[in-house]
Parts: sequence; structure tokens; C-alpha cells
Amino acid sequence: MLVAGVDEVGRGALAGPVTSACVVFPPPVVRFAGYGINDSKLLSPEKREALSRWIMGNALHTSLGWATVEEVDHHNIREATLLSMQRALQTLSESLSGSPSILLAIDGKDLLPESPFPQRAIVGGDQEILSIAAASILAKVARDKYMNELDAKYPEYGFRSHKGYGTDEHRDAIRKYGLSRHHRSLFCRKALGL
Repeated sequence: MLVAGVDEVGRGALAGPVTSACVVFPPPVVRFAGYGINDSKLLSPEKREALSRWIMGNALHTSLGWATVEEVDHHNIREATLLSMQRALQTLSESLSGSPSILLAIDGKDLLPESPFPQRAIVGGDQEILSIAAASILAKVARDKYMNELDAKYPEYGFRSHKGYGTDEHRDAIRKYGLSRHHRSLFCRKALGL
């Protein structure tokens, strides 16, 4: 059985998309344990970048899924997160056609509705399951790159430094400049009492 690790980043941000990734390593997975793959939050940006390239070169399957700011505002953050995860899984079947059965290992407490695969939700899975940790790295690197690109267009918000999360610097910028179209308006109104 192959384990497809799924994780997301950006769930608690005030701006930017929710990004999810899926990673499947070839068995036996234990041989990849010594490469420093860990929860993306515990790694430096440089280490994440290097590991992201290594993961994409050594995994059987990698994919990303995104949920937009508009989808976060329209649904809610939980539903948008599940949507981004489902999008990350869209190419899994065809990518691994003819492979043995697949088990989804999802970081967190939510299972995906209507999944074609058996699945387990694992709180803290990014520190326990190698493929989930790898997915957290790919998702973080992809979302950080996107937020850096936004920073070039909207330097007044400082997206490069806080990646859209609710730091004091970011909250002050929102109070000064208002919301951009890349901000989650409902999140921001609650966070800032607007």
C-alpha cells in the first residue's frame, strides 16, 4: 500500500490562498527518514527550498491544490482547506495508475468528503508521517513563493516578511492602506474589529 501524505498551509492567514500538497514516496519509505524532512514550520526557508527540490525529484507523485481568497470568503476556511486538498488529489489516480492501493494520510482532524481512497486524519501528522511532512514543505514553499510575488505588487503590506499572517506589522499596514483584493475580508474584519 502507498501512503499519500496531504497537508496545507495558509489556513490562519489574513491574506493569500490556502495551499495544499500531496506527496507519495516509493516504498520502503523508511529509507528517506535521514534526509531532514520535517514539519515545514520547523525548517529554515533555505532548508525548505532544498528539500522541496529533493522531494519533487525523488517522490513517486507530488501535486498542489489551491483555494482562492474568494473561496475562503465565500465558503469558510475549513471548506476552502478541504477544497484545496481535493484539488491536490485530482491527479493522484492517473499519476499512480496500476499501483497498489493508496491510503490518504491527512494532517489534522478532518477527512475529505467523498474521497475515492481510504483515509486517516492525523493530528500532528506532519511530525509523524514522512509523506505528510513532505507535503507540508511543498505547500509552504509554493505558497511563500506566491506571497513573495504579491509583495512585489503590493510592497506596502510586507507580504514577503509575514506571508499574509496576522503580525503586528501586517495589521498596521491594513489599518493604514485598507484591504487589497488579496486579503480575506471576513478574517480581516474579525481580526481587526473592522
